[in-house]
Amino acid sequence: MSDPRPAGPGRPFPSGPAVPTGRAPAAPPVPAGPSVTGQGWAPARPAGTPGLRDSRADLRPALVTVVALAASGLVAGGLWLWLAPRADYRVTDADVVPVDGPVSAEIFMADDGVFVLVLAALGLLAGLAGWFLLRRHRGALTLAALATGSLAAGVVAWQLGEWLGAGPTEADLTEVGATVTTGLSLGAAAALAVGPFFAVLAYVVAAVLDSRDDLGRPGDDVPAAVPSAPRPPLPPVPPPAPRS
Repeated sequence: MSDPRPAGPGRPFPSGPAVPTGRAPAAPPVPAGPSVTGQGWAPARPAGTPGLRDSRADLRPALVTVVALAASGLVAGGLWLWLAPRADYRVTDADVVPVDGPVSAEIFMADDGVFVLVLAALGLLAGLAGWFLLRRHRGALTLAALATGSLAAGVVAWQLGEWLGAGPTEADLTEVGATVTTGLSLGAAAALAVGPFFAVLAYVVAAVLDSRDDLGRPGDDVPAAVPSAPRPPLPPVPPPAPRS
């Protein structure tokens, strides 16, 4: 078949947009902007609740805290034995008479009062020491360890004090002329709750006064939100090719 167009120079193609090929046009270079870790996108916020993050890492210090406080009950028991007032009696043929004159009935109630004061001081020291010395492990687990350890310290002090300050036996009371000393005893077992109460109170007051959501734990700071960088412009879309 012959070409019906006359011979001669053909008309040039009309100027217009290029017809798109199979490959997508190259995207323009993205302008340099702030880096991800700089002042561009905000860093990721640590997951979890402040004071409960890394609870597994806080388990070992919490157990050490419980053991250390339980051991401090030995010192508390010695202080209770040393500070609690006691009375001396002399055994006679007829009765047991006080050595230094009449004994006040308050002396038998002073054992509980001294015990409460010793545990209160121990609880306050434990709460403040747990807050300042365990700064890397502040949180609910440390608070529970302080309460548990203070209770264990109270039990140890109670048993040690009554064992070292035991009262006279039946054999001692039958020996005429012997001098015996009143025993040390705890009348109200509810006094054991004084230590945990003051330990928790000191820790909670320190946490409230700190006024930081992360409780001051190092590496647990929540970064402040920063404005994100503007998104790069989309590449231009070529117009559709004209139909013949």
